[in-house]
Amino acid sequence: MKILSVVGTRPNFIKMAPVIREISSRKIPHVLVHTGQHYDRELSEIFIKELKMPKPDYFLDVGSGSHGYQIGEMLKKIEKVILKEGPDFVMIPGDTNTSLAGALASSKITGVRTCHIEAGLRSFDRRMPEEINRILIDHCSDFLFCPTETAEKNLQKEGISQGMIHRVGDTMYDACLEHLNLAKQSGVSQKYKFNNDYFLVTVHRAENTDDRKRLEGIINALLEIKQNLLFPIHPRTKKQLMKYGLWEIVENSEMIQLMEPIGYLEFLFLLSNAKLMITDSGGVQKEAFLLKVPCITLRDNTEWVETVYANANMLVGADKKAIFDGIDKMVKTKVEYKTTPFGDGKAARKVVDIIAEEED
Repeated sequence: MKILSVVGTRPNFIKMAPVIREISSRKIPHVLVHTGQHYDRELSEIFIKELKMPKPDYFLDVGSGSHGYQIGEMLKKIEKVILKEGPDFVMIPGDTNTSLAGALASSKITGVRTCHIEAGLRSFDRRMPEEINRILIDHCSDFLFCPTETAEKNLQKEGISQGMIHRVGDTMYDACLEHLNLAKQSGVSQKYKFNNDYFLVTVHRAENTDDRKRLEGIINALLEIKQNLLFPIHPRTKKQLMKYGLWEIVENSEMIQLMEPIGYLEFLFLLSNAKLMITDSGGVQKEAFLLKVPCITLRDNTEWVETVYANANMLVGADKKAIFDGIDKMVKTKVEYKTTPFGDGKAARKVVDIIAEEED
């Protein structure tokens, strides 16, 4: 048996790290392909090192561009690698352009079976590029590894064969459990002197950064929050803040500490000690839940509905009043649970068990 994994963004690395470790522990031949969708080599290398992932066997160096350009370039290059390596299974994590290109390439090659890790998520908002990607990936995959019961039911409603669907839990939960203690021991705490008295902020989705009205609503709210804010700034967000004339006022705010993009361990440490998470990221909503940190989400919908049902997360969109109402409610919320909807932290083992059994 031979497995090939396709990654290209930081969330892809996190989702695949536990699976790759499980594959390696069983001495199964494995090929790692990095498309370069997140093309900052230095930051990619930080994630690879922190997550103890092997160096990619292939770096496709696709870089930025329109959705069509990115997917087209990756599709051509991934196909060549698959044909050269001849894997039995191709692992596709998440819902990025890298994920879609990998799924399309592998599903068209006879004898190769496509495995979607994090299958079945739906926000039911087709304006989101990720939503289209999720649907297409799911419907051209042979193995659909679902993180939650909700995800499993979504696939059943779409008519996907029950035999193709496997609820295994969430590999990001595996990663969180594996790395939290390491994050606490990493020495990151020496850099921050807020005594845990801060909110952590991330904003990066195009629906917020590319819409001036939404971005202004979010920034105006952040500027009026009477609380220390740690804000790792995404390159796209910085570019748009400068374009809209908002950068200088954010940069000069006494309450907002802007930071360059940070590694996974540093982020886990900061999140685990935050009083509140303010984000528009899907994965961060879930990580906040797993670390029992209350969260408000700067979106009108979410694919991680379980966090909302558990009263650990609140959707507030980009309206300033809604953001303040959400903060007021969630800072008073104590996130508590005995079991999670995201499995038992052994999703990676279950994924490899299932494909190994299939190969036997």
